Amino acid sequence: QVQLVESGGGLAQPGGTLRLSCAASGFPFGLYFMSWARQTPGKGAEWMSSISVDGNETWYADSVKGRFIISRDDAKSTLYLQMNSLRPEDTALYFCAMGWGATSRVGQGTQVTVSS
Repeated sequence: QVQLVESGGGLAQPGGTLRLSCAASGFPFGLYFMSWARQTPGKGAEWMSSISVDGNETWYADSVKGRFIISRDDAKSTLYLQMNSLRPEDTALYFCAMGWGATSRVGQGTQVTVSS
């Protein structure tokens, strides 16, 4: 079955960096657009970024454009999100999803907390 296992979250200071990973299995990862989304308590999921099948096209929400970088390694069936210049408002549960603009959570997600 489809499995998406996110990791790399944690506590970061404002202005800091984190790199999230999403290990995928159970489907042909290299044939899918992939996305990152985040969720905070009491709010619905918010789309962050998507990447094309070949990795040559990327899209970002305005709130993270210029700070976050999405990438993929199809040999490892792994999706990444490099998070730079973190802000307190980036605090959320981050998760990866299948498809462009996707916000449906399959895995447990990884918690990111930005605080001094």
